[in-house]
Amino acid sequence: MPTVSTSVEELPENKVKLHVSIPASEFERAIDAAFRKLAAEVKIPGFRPGKAPRRLLEARLGTDIARDQALRDSLPGYYADAVRSEDLDTIAPPEIDITAGEDSGDVEFDAVVEVRPVVELEDYRGLRVEVPSPAATDEIVDQQLDALRERFADLEDSSRPLSEGDYAQIDIKGYVHEESIDALTATDYLYEVGSGLLVSKLDEELAGKRPGDILKFNDTLPERFGDRAGEDVGFQVLVKETKRKVSPEVSDEWASEVSEFDTVDELRADIRKRLELVNTVQAQVAAREKVLDALADLVTIDLSDVLVQREMEQRLHDIAHRLEGQGVTIQQYLAATGTEEQAFVQEVRESAERAVRADLALRAVAAQENIAATDDELDDEVARLAERLEEKPKKVRRDLERRGILEAVRSDIAKGKTARFLVDHAQVVDEAGNPLDLKVPEGEPTAFDEEASEDQSSKAQTEEPQA
Repeated sequence: MPTVSTSVEELPENKVKLHVSIPASEFERAIDAAFRKLAAEVKIPGFRPGKAPRRLLEARLGTDIARDQALRDSLPGYYADAVRSEDLDTIAPPEIDITAGEDSGDVEFDAVVEVRPVVELEDYRGLRVEVPSPAATDEIVDQQLDALRERFADLEDSSRPLSEGDYAQIDIKGYVHEESIDALTATDYLYEVGSGLLVSKLDEELAGKRPGDILKFNDTLPERFGDRAGEDVGFQVLVKETKRKVSPEVSDEWASEVSEFDTVDELRADIRKRLELVNTVQAQVAAREKVLDALADLVTIDLSDVLVQREMEQRLHDIAHRLEGQGVTIQQYLAATGTEEQAFVQEVRESAERAVRADLALRAVAAQENIAATDDELDDEVARLAERLEEKPKKVRRDLERRGILEAVRSDIAKGKTARFLVDHAQVVDEAGNPLDLKVPEGEPTAFDEEASEDQSSKAQTEEPQA
């Protein structure tokens, strides 16, 4: 039996003309399906819906209606099959023109469609980028050690005047027109001076006070008090005891009590290691962003409006989704930040253009370096998505296939591998120009792992198939 044949002609402006020829014998199947569809919609005396034979429907309706129905129903499927057959990366809906077979015989149609531009790059290896050094200085290690001492500090009675960081045991009463406010009234309340947990004037009034002092003042309630925010409240405070925080001395004995290590040196080494692991992952993020930014500069072609517009829509969707989680609309965000809508849209467009250039560049490098996602990597990613979505992997895969984005997930895995390849082959230096090694110990998560997982989770939940 003759089969469907296809051919492609390149056109200007990143468009192609896809020609599809469907033999009459093949198209008969589409006509049969159209008659079955019509049979379910047309009432024929003596037959249940959908059970009238084709010859009777032809006699009553004629063949033109069924053929027209078959063309409308089947051409999108033939087009999609042809796109896959010719391995076209389409980025917009097609303009379809039936060139033969509208009345009878073989069916032929042309589909003019825009495809993703393909670029070739040079000099993408060895991109030089500067990021902060992940090394942890002695000063930062000392700060972390002091924070640990602070956690294990003791409170001791003190006779000196209260100052910031000291504690006062107080009886406090808040009132409006002699009416006590329960939420602002407490006995033996241990309050840290300077914490700002109640009202700012309380901290001012407590400074310099000793046990036995009585304070009376008014202050306005801040926003965190909800419906009562802005209300003028009177306060009466009795200072009963004053205490100061005493941090333990740094010693091997103290280190063994508060950690799994026997000595201060071992504890400091562990603090440094943890800090540098976090700093390295942050440096990886910075290096990836800067490498992609430098890579985008290598793409100098005029960009497709379709790609830029699609990226803008996705970014605006993401922004709106994040703001929605905070109970804020984009309009409210613009008003709160004093941002003009036109400036905001322009900023989104510029970032979208950079992202499109980076995407085209990643695809180019992946092709030139033969970087692809394996079936095992795709299976692993589907399994990770399933775990995050709390679904079974088979269901997640079926859903991705149904929505037509499984191959997009595969493509994103490949682009993630390409980004890592580029960072691995980049000249990553610190502020002083010293080369940096941003590898993390085996088994530790990297910036690439976290970002890829988040991207795919977002894609699985939000993205729809593209034309």
